[in-house]
Amino acid sequence: MKAAVVSSTQPGKLDIIEKELRPLKAGEALVDIEYCGVCHTDLHVAKGDFGAVPGRIPGHEGVGIVKEVAPDVTSIKVGDRVSVAWFFEGCGTCEYCLTGNETFCRNVKNAGFTVDGAMAEQCIVTADYAVKVPEGLDPAQASSITCAGVTCYKAIKVADIKPGQWIAIYGCGGLGNLAIQYAKNVFNAKVIAIDISDDKLALAKEIGADLTVNPLTDGDAGKWIQEQVGGAHSAVVTAVSKVAFNQAVNSVRAMGKVVAVGLPPETMDLEIVKTVLDGVQVVGSLVGTRKDLEEAFQFGAEGKVVPIVQTRCLHEANDIFQEMEEGKIQGRMVIDMHKH
Repeated sequence: MKAAVVSSTQPGKLDIIEKELRPLKAGEALVDIEYCGVCHTDLHVAKGDFGAVPGRIPGHEGVGIVKEVAPDVTSIKVGDRVSVAWFFEGCGTCEYCLTGNETFCRNVKNAGFTVDGAMAEQCIVTADYAVKVPEGLDPAQASSITCAGVTCYKAIKVADIKPGQWIAIYGCGGLGNLAIQYAKNVFNAKVIAIDISDDKLALAKEIGADLTVNPLTDGDAGKWIQEQVGGAHSAVVTAVSKVAFNQAVNSVRAMGKVVAVGLPPETMDLEIVKTVLDGVQVVGSLVGTRKDLEEAFQFGAEGKVVPIVQTRCLHEANDIFQEMEEGKIQGRMVIDMHKH
């Protein structure tokens, strides 16, 4: 089969190779991949930002059809459409796995990083961790919900936003545009979109943002939001920028919550006096559980959230990385495994 692997000779790049998969073990299934979204995390993996993994197949926004299952598998069957997500498998027995917080399992396996992912024509999955894609959800769009969608959906859950309250979404790219739709159409919140690209803000407005702000032209977003609405009740930061995290803290009202999602390499500045006197909470949110993904898929199937996707070929993976670094991508680039 054809697969993209992290290059051992060119840091930050992928090599397209022919690869043979091993036979299935107990509890596993073989999936014919239809689509695999390309996420900023794939770029981090290729660059070795989380540790070098040359030869690893990246990709954790996979959607495909089950081709074969091990004899003991009962949770999915041949012909089912399932997902390959960043949360590939937990241990199933630790305190996190047992309390609905399985993504924080200390022995977690991550698709496309610690185990081979979905940027290939086939992928071996742990059957019990492959979430079914509901009928009526376009598989190319489903690939985006597998990571970007569920990550935003979970972050808004963590933000504890109530209907009619203001939520600030920092970054309107692949994650942000989905965060806006979930916040607006599922949680019934009022949405402020923040980005330094006017194109992305125009799209944000189109998909439901109530207010938009560009810090390059409107000045400090935190200050602007305080002046306009008296501060947001919560903020979700999907931007890969330290500035966005700092502005987010300043944009929330007293007892507001800042949910960190993006992964910039720097540290954020946290003013202790403001944090204490305003009772501000800053919390990280990591992808979503299998249950979160099931729910996120369902809202997609109901048309409440429509991922903006563009399909590409596997051999264009490095071009996508380049476009990602240059900030040129609207929505999500998705590799169509049948496109040549």
